[in-house]
Amino acid sequence: MKIGLFFGSFNPMHIGHKVIASYMAEFSDLEKVCFVVSPQNPLKQKQSLLDQYHRLMIIRMEVEDNPKLQVSDIEFKMPQPSYTIDTLVRLKEEHPENEYALIMGADNLQNFHKWKNYKQILADYSVYVYPRPGIEISGTHENIQIVKGVPQMEISASFIRNAIKQGQDVSYLMPEKAWKYIDEMNFYKK
Repeated sequence: MKIGLFFGSFNPMHIGHKVIASYMAEFSDLEKVCFVVSPQNPLKQKQSLLDQYHRLMIIRMEVEDNPKLQVSDIEFKMPQPSYTIDTLVRLKEEHPENEYALIMGADNLQNFHKWKNYKQILADYSVYVYPRPGIEISGTHENIQIVKGVPQMEISASFIRNAIKQGQDVSYLMPEKAWKYIDEMNFYKK
C-alpha cells in the first residue's frame, strides 16, 4: 500500500491540514494519508506545544470516519527531538509491505536541505509537495512530485493559538470536532 506521511506538530490541527490530507488521499496516487504527530519538531521551540496526546486525540477524532485518513503516534516512542529519516526507517522496518512517501508544503521544501539525512530521504522516498501562498517552487528532484490543485489557504496554527488567546472566534478555521475539544478543554486561552 502506498501511504503518504503528513508530519507535523498539528498544534492545533486546522482545516488547512484536513483539506491537504484529504485532497492527497483523493486526488493523488496515494492510497492513504497518515498524520504523523511529532512530539517536538527539531527546528521549532517546544514552549507553546499542547501535550502530544491531546494533539493525537484531536486528529484521531477528526479522521475516524474516513478510511483513507489515519494518525500515528510512532514518534512518541522514539528519541526526541524526532527526525523524519529515523521515523521513515522505523516505519519501513515495522511495515516492509508498505511504500511510504512524504507530504510537505513548498515552504518546507525550501528548508529541506537542513533536514537530517535529506539526501537519503530523497534517494529512498517520494516527496509530494503542495503549493503554499507566495512560495515559488524551484530546483526539483526526480523523487519530488509537485501536486497541483491542492487548495491553498493562508492559515497557520500560530495564528489560531494567538486568536484563541485573544478571545476571538476561530471555530470556522478548525474542523468541528477539533474546535469543540479545544474549546471545552480551554486550550490556548492563557
